[in-house]
Amino acid sequence: MFPIDLSGKKGVVLGVANDRSIAWAVTRALAKAGARLALTYQNDRLKDRVERLAGTLDSALLLPCDASDDGQIAALFQKLGQDFGEVSFLVHSIAYANREDLAGDFYQTSREGFRLALEISAYSLLPLVKHAIPLMPKGGSIVTMTFNASQQVYPGYNVMGTAKAALEQEVRQLAGELGQRNIRVNAVSPGPLETLAARGIHGFMDMKRVHAERSPLRRNITPDEVANTALFLCSDLSSGITGTIIPVDAGYHIMGV
Repeated sequence: MFPIDLSGKKGVVLGVANDRSIAWAVTRALAKAGARLALTYQNDRLKDRVERLAGTLDSALLLPCDASDDGQIAALFQKLGQDFGEVSFLVHSIAYANREDLAGDFYQTSREGFRLALEISAYSLLPLVKHAIPLMPKGGSIVTMTFNASQQVYPGYNVMGTAKAALEQEVRQLAGELGQRNIRVNAVSPGPLETLAARGIHGFMDMKRVHAERSPLRRNITPDEVANTALFLCSDLSSGITGTIIPVDAGYHIMGV
């Protein structure tokens, strides 16, 4: 077995909120492989947390970016162009829905709640990719995070399942369009992990228990397993893979009952 070497590669990770974020696990794996990284924070409330984490990395950039603000997205990539020149990969680990739209009946989802969940969790990938393309003249890799609720019913996930379904279609559409530029677009689909966002999902602990009981490996996954898959997708080892959703769920997705 040989390690993945990303020395000389530069990339940006969006979605780090704290040290339990999937995005942070991915960041650590990329940094360990030798990549130089830029991390973003959504607002001043999260800045101190992300700044402390970024301080543990070698020469990491810390930049503001609210993915619902086109001006901030443009400013992010202008700064990346100035400091990095080129970008080899982008990791999109952003999702949000109102707590009230994750509980109760899906048909009760408000119009505004539906719009918000789709805008932050799915649409946000598009403007990020648009601005990343000019910084990937030799090609690159774009990785996002999805969940099996895009395909199956998970009580308590509700509108986020719809958002993830939209995100997965974006992965396929973008992969089809960007392949001629040698830019690959893929998604990782982890099993349940105890992140800050997971705390807002009603019945999350039941979801985690069922995954452990029914998956072929009879256990839950770890953040490092997700991170290693994202690392692989950001590296040249995955040069022939695009438009793919890779489950990292101990095999749960194959089980019928």
